[in-house]
Formats: sequence, C-alpha cells, structure tokens
Amino acid sequence: MFDLTGKTALVTGGGRGLGLEMAKALARAGAWTVINGRSRQNLEEARERLAAEGISVGIAPGDITQDVETILARATDKTGQLDILVHAVGERDRRGTEAMAPQDFAALLNTDLTAAYSVARSALPLLQRSSAGRLIFVTSIAAFAARAGDPAYTAAKGGLEALTRSLAVELGADNLTVNAIAPGWFATETNAHLAVDPDLKAFVEVRIPLKRWGRPEEIGPAAVFLASPAASFVNGTTLTVDGGMTVQM
Repeated sequence: MFDLTGKTALVTGGGRGLGLEMAKALARAGAWTVINGRSRQNLEEARERLAAEGISVGIAPGDITQDVETILARATDKTGQLDILVHAVGERDRRGTEAMAPQDFAALLNTDLTAAYSVARSALPLLQRSSAGRLIFVTSIAAFAARAGDPAYTAAKGGLEALTRSLAVELGADNLTVNAIAPGWFATETNAHLAVDPDLKAFVEVRIPLKRWGRPEEIGPAAVFLASPAASFVNGTTLTVDGGMTVQM
C-alpha cells in the first residue's frame, strides 16, 4: 500500500530541510524523485549526499516563482510523466505589522501562496494524466495557530490550507487528490541552533506533549502516506505533524 514504484515525483524546495527529507522518503518508497531549488550547486550537493546513501534522484534547478514550465519539463524529462507533486517552497519574514510595508507583505504572499497556485495550475495536465495523481502542499501549524509579529507568513500558510481544500473539491473528479502537510517545530539545519537553546527547552517541554523537537526524518513518512495508494480516499485534508503542539491547551 505504500509502494511508489513506477511513479514520478517532484519536490519543490527539495534541496534541503524538510523538502529533502520528503524527497528521500519518496525515493526510498520507489518513486523516481526529482528535487527542485534555486541553487544548482545545493541540488548537486544534496544529490551526492543521497547517492552516498544509495538513493538516486534527479534535479530540476530553477526559481519556482518564475521558471515553473522549465522546472516541470526537467522533472518529467526522464519518464515523461508526473504523478506526485510536493510543493515545499516557503520563506518567512518575521517582521510585525508596523514594520512590514504592504509591498513586503505582498511579496511574501507571492512566494508562499501565489507560487503554490501557479505550480499547481501548471502541473495540473500532467497530474490529471496520472492514474492516481497526488498534489501535496507543505503548509505549517502557523496556518491555524498564530504567533505575534508574523502576519505575512501566517496569512500565506492559512491561505495555502484553504487552497488545499478548494483544489481538492475542484479536482477530485479527475482522480487527483489534494492534501497538505503542516509541520510543527523540526530541528532542521536552518534552526538547529534553536533546538539546543536552553531558553527554548523549557518552552518545548511545556508546549509539545512529546517534549522535544521533531527530527527531520520524521516528516518523510507523512509525504509517502499521502502520495501512496494507502491514501486513495484522503482528499482535502491537512496532516499535522507537530508532536501534539497544536492540540494542547
């Protein structure tokens, strides 16, 4: 039920962090997996690290906000198909409302929300030709749990969760499921320094029932599940992977 042999997957933002972990998991499940990012060098380095683990992936460098068609062409060059699209691109600007100009707010929404719509729309013909297409957005627990001083990211991720529901309703008749993954606090290379911060340790032990940060490799199985035949009747949902953080009062 979790075998992805014969499938082709594209993971945008797949050159590092949680995107790379999801790409690794999809490849291990049997999918021919292509990772995307703006830096070819980063992608090449990621591919070499995976090759050292016995995992083969393709690369499709490019800025997803500008080069969607080129990226999709590179992703499908080997197999001529696309069955799974995991959109994991995202940026964050932690300035509060008084400090963030409207144009900066709009720019973040363009990267985190509008680009998601654009890549989904462009990939739609490919996914519709698949016998079991899977579109998976990576949102955040910020989609439904806000922190002060983070208006643009919170709005973008909330919009992305709403877009997930909307496309699931619109595209379900095409045998295409649309779902999302909402990660909580993960100790990726970007925030590894925070994961060992003693001041945050007490907060984590109180706010996260599992009393720890997520390990990056713990996000991969969520992507495999939503991409697999096991999730054939799962549509329009957001799978939260946060150690219980958002359900604790």
